[in-house]
Amino acid sequence: MATRTLLTADDLLRLPKEGKRYELVKGELVEMAPPGDEHGEIAATIARILGTFVIEHGLGSIRVESGFQLSRDPDTVRAPDVAFIGKDRLIRPRPKGYYPGAPDVAVEILSPNDTFREVQERIEAWLSAGAKSVWLVDPDRRRVMVYAHPHRPQVFEASETLSDPAIPGFSVRVAELFPEG
Repeated sequence: MATRTLLTADDLLRLPKEGKRYELVKGELVEMAPPGDEHGEIAATIARILGTFVIEHGLGSIRVESGFQLSRDPDTVRAPDVAFIGKDRLIRPRPKGYYPGAPDVAVEILSPNDTFREVQERIEAWLSAGAKSVWLVDPDRRRVMVYAHPHRPQVFEASETLSDPAIPGFSVRVAELFPEG
C-alpha cells in the first residue's frame, strides 16, 4: 500500500513556479490554469474599484491572487482572484508567507472550466475558514452572487447595485465590473 506524502504551506512557498500557479488542498498540490484575458480584466477592474473605495475610507487592504492558509495539518492554501481584509484583521508586519486564515471577502471569478462541485467546495472552504462573504462573479451571465451562507446567495444582476455588509458603505453597479465587448 503506497503512502501519499502531503505537502505543507512552507513546501508550497518553496516550489519552483515555472509559470505555473498552485493551491494546496488538504496537503495535495492542485495546479491552476492561468486565467484568460476576460477573467484578468474583470479581476483588475474589481481590484481597482474595490481598492479605491477601501483606501479612501480607511477600511483595510486589498489582495490580488494572494495565498491564504485556511487550515493546517493537512494544510490548505487557496488564492482568490481578489480579497478584502478589514483593517482590524490586518497583520503587521505582513506575513512573509501566506496570510493565516481567510480574508473578510474572497472574490472568485468563474472560469469556463470550473465545475459546480469545485466552485461549491471553494465557497464552503472560504466561509468555513472565517470569510464573512464570498463573491462569485459570473462573466457569462454578468452577475455576482454574494454568499454569506454556503447555499443561499444573494444574486445581483448587471442592472442592480451590489453591496456587501462585510465592506461597510461599499456599493457599485454590477455592470461596471464587466468589460464592454
